[in-house]
Amino acid sequence: MKRMEDIYEKIAKKFGFPTRPPVHPDWLKAELRRTGLSKNIKKPADVAPLIDHTMLKPEASVREIIKLCDEAANFGFASVCVNPYWVSTASIRLLDLPVMVCSVVGFPLGANTTEIKTIEAKRVVDDGASEIDMVINIGALKSGSWEAVHADISSVVEVSSPAPVKVILETALLSEEEIIYASLISRSAGAAFVKTSTGFSKGGATTEAVSLMTTAVGKYIGIKASGGIGDFESALAMVKAGATRIGSSKSIMIIGK
Repeated sequence: MKRMEDIYEKIAKKFGFPTRPPVHPDWLKAELRRTGLSKNIKKPADVAPLIDHTMLKPEASVREIIKLCDEAANFGFASVCVNPYWVSTASIRLLDLPVMVCSVVGFPLGANTTEIKTIEAKRVVDDGASEIDMVINIGALKSGSWEAVHADISSVVEVSSPAPVKVILETALLSEEEIIYASLISRSAGAAFVKTSTGFSKGGATTEAVSLMTTAVGKYIGIKASGGIGDFESALAMVKAGATRIGSSKSIMIIGK
């Protein structure tokens, strides 16, 4: 962990990132409660409070979105995660219920301009989203354009506030070093989570990637494992590797219902 802090300090100073990134006190309190729950998982149903119940397929209908919301409320999932078009529908369906509405920004490629990402983020927050999952600019990251990556994330964080932002790294496309740098840059830019995958690329979450992300930033921000998690054993392995949240479209299977 000390080595990660040294790397963080080095890149922060080199590129002018904050060496003491912003803290999310309200989010942190809630996430610490979830982390506490994750240490006591004994059966499939215990994972439910950690799950973002997800429906991001382009052909999803209003009936499926409503069903998603009702399932989340019934089984006690942390949130529903839906495309921007469905945020208002989900927000109305879940009004006064203890289930958050999460939506995606720059999804699934992350290659939108920062201006478009910020407009999209502001719109979904205005429509009722309480959490944002944004895709990192993968091409900029792989090109070594760390300032651009940092600016992209921090701009979305700023317009989304007070809604916390999860940064999707798309780890299947990154080297181990790139996963570490992406995690550290996300932390510096004010992200509340780093997240493994969109579920729309060539690979999903792995325990190896989650462990790397946890080592890099797990003490400071949340870790979301998403992409290809469809059973209790897989979800539990991600939690043991450091995940504090699970994203899945197969949530019902995970909790054994």
